[in-house]
Parts: sequence; C-alpha cells; structure tokens
Amino acid sequence: MAIARDQIVAAALALLDEVGIDQFTTRKLAERLGVAQPALYWHFKNKRALFDAVNEALMLEGHGTRVPQPGQSWQDFSKANARSFRAALLKHRDGARIHAGTRPGPSDLKGVDAQLKLYFDAGFDETTAAYTGIAISRFVLGSVLEEQAELERPEETLDPGFDDYPMLKRVVEKYLVEGGPAADEQTFELGLELIVDGLEARLAQIKAARPTPRTPRRKSSSP
Repeated sequence: MAIARDQIVAAALALLDEVGIDQFTTRKLAERLGVAQPALYWHFKNKRALFDAVNEALMLEGHGTRVPQPGQSWQDFSKANARSFRAALLKHRDGARIHAGTRPGPSDLKGVDAQLKLYFDAGFDETTAAYTGIAISRFVLGSVLEEQAELERPEETLDPGFDDYPMLKRVVEKYLVEGGPAADEQTFELGLELIVDGLEARLAQIKAARPTPRTPRRKSSSP
C-alpha cells in the first residue's frame, strides 16, 4: 500500500499528541497507518528526519509571525515572533522537544533571511544580527521545555525544607505552586522584555562605537 509523505507527518503528529515523545515509535506509527515499517523509510531515512518534517508542519500550522511586516520595528517583531513561536510549541504535546535539534526547513528560509535584514538594517553589527534570532529562539524553546515538563509531573506539596527560607518559600508558593499558566506567561513576558532591553543597550553601544562620518570641507571660492 502506497502512502504519501504528508499522511505520515500528520499521523506522526497525532500519535505524538496521544502518547508523547518518549512512547513514540515508528512501529506504532506504522500500525496506526496500517503499513509495514519499511514504507516509512521510503520517505524518511530515520526518526530524526521524520521529526524534522513534523516540526516543519507544526511551525506552518501554528507559527504565523516569522516574517517582519513592512514598517515594523525590530523590537515589536522580536516580541511578536517569540510569542507566536511559543504558542506553536505549546499547541502540541512535547512541542519543544520535537523542535529541539531541528534545522530550518524550506518554509523557514524566507523568514530567517527577512529577520537578518531587519536587525542589520536597524544598525546591529553582523555578528549580533546573526545570533539575535538564535538567542531569542533558544529562550522560547527553554521556556516551553520547562512548562511542558511541569505538565508531566504529579501533584506535589511544597517540601518542608522551604520553611527555613521564608522569602524563597513565598516566591515559590506564589509563582510556581499557585501560579499555573498565568505565572508561566508572566515569567516568559518578563524574560522577553529583559532580552529586548538588553538588545537596545547593545545597539546603543554599537552605534556609539562607530566612527562619525567626517563632513568634507568646502573649498574656498576666494582667489
């Protein structure tokens, strides 16, 4: 029985939502599709290649803010892009773990190139422009990884040892035990603001370090 690549990707994403990445196997995927395992390897040479394709589908489905809009500031784009990326990862079980280690696919290239141009045109040097997107992406990925890992933990009470540290206990109870998704979002937004603030300070340093263009002297018209 012939099976299309897109069918495999859609079934893999559905299976990942159902069982999670640790219980996912190509054998289970083949059974779900009603094919023999070798039929999967006609399209994907290994599980990593399959996850690359699943990640690309996940991003196309949920990450709609990858290209800067005309006239959009780099600050506004950085925040919108990070929020959109986070939402896409949170939409699926283990979304962060699926994405980790993947490489940009064909559908990502336009957005990555436009992002580089946005930062470079804003005045960032080439190195900072190149790594800013990566830094923000890894911040988002780490944030979601922690959020999704917490979802897999059983309900817990606060360790009695925290009684010896009242300030820490108050913070943990407020933001980690009682906070839930609202605290996760608040933590994410604060981190994002700190990154953008830091980039603004870095940009100011870069601009200040650049030599001021010299104004050419006007030749005297007197004889």
